[in-house]
Amino acid sequence: MLLATELRVVGMLKVGLLGCGRQGWRRSRAVKTNGDKLVVVADTNVQLASSLAVEMGCEAESDWRRVVNRDDVDALIVCTPNNLHAIMSIATMNRGKHVLCEKPLATTISDAEEIVRVGRERGLKVKCGFTLRHHPGVLQVRKWLEQGLLGEITFIRIRYGIGGREGYDKEWRGARELSGGGQLMDQGVHALDLSRLFLGEISKVYGYVANYYWSNADVEDNAFCILRNETGQVASVHVSWTQWKNLFSLELYGRDGYSCVEGLGGSYGTETAVLGRRDFSRPFEQTVLEFRSADEEPWLSEWREFVSAIAEDREPVGNGYDGLQAIRLAFAVYRSSETGHTVGVS
Repeated sequence: MLLATELRVVGMLKVGLLGCGRQGWRRSRAVKTNGDKLVVVADTNVQLASSLAVEMGCEAESDWRRVVNRDDVDALIVCTPNNLHAIMSIATMNRGKHVLCEKPLATTISDAEEIVRVGRERGLKVKCGFTLRHHPGVLQVRKWLEQGLLGEITFIRIRYGIGGREGYDKEWRGARELSGGGQLMDQGVHALDLSRLFLGEISKVYGYVANYYWSNADVEDNAFCILRNETGQVASVHVSWTQWKNLFSLELYGRDGYSCVEGLGGSYGTETAVLGRRDFSRPFEQTVLEFRSADEEPWLSEWREFVSAIAEDREPVGNGYDGLQAIRLAFAVYRSSETGHTVGVS
């Protein structure tokens, strides 16, 4: 393992990657672009692993345990189906390596708690893949908020959805034992994390989940929830696998103005950040910024933040605790949907 002081000098992590699907390709490109060394990639699909290894100029493996046990790897990226996140992350940290784990951090609260506990006890960095925190539009909105241009936040609204594809309900995301849940555990945890990012800790949740279209799945394809913090600020969240046309929308409303992010690049459309001010005496005006590099930039930004956190011996942005809290909120939504009542967040 490289020590934090050594990382500042060397400036390069030796990295292993588990899971060579779409997210694995995105993460590996960020590693390479940043100048770090991707040592080995692994997937039970040998063809996938081999293709990525050729592209990245590294080794390929079919057994993730062999990657975890290598001495020439400093940090691992976990991009596998959700049910494997906990066992892989914990095994990685027990070998003294840092972890960037895709969201959701785990499929149960207890597993997420164990990941956080092991990381803290061993002094290792755990980062959950909350890439939306690193999108330029979200960063711009945070900047406007910190500059006081919105005033005190009163409420926020988040919509996030996709249209799936033929047979989507038969993929691993549609099987609860692999995914831990449906759209709420898929894109939903991003929305829950952003709610905490802007409102702080959530104390009360009212939610409803439903399966409207993907009938072969044993998980929800839509989730709706209201999240409230102790001071009464509210987040309204709707996440959907039946959006049909991909959509991302984050809106923040304050006493002095509002701001919103629309799109994420690619199939979600050009990412924009909008700022409007409350002014009863002047014509309506708003500032609109467009971000044309949103397709690749957030993945690189997130990786660089993780590397910096290791070098500076600090908690990453979107750390293990943030991942745990998102899971706690998701299960609070499930409990509320089952009972029909508002529930507290433990």
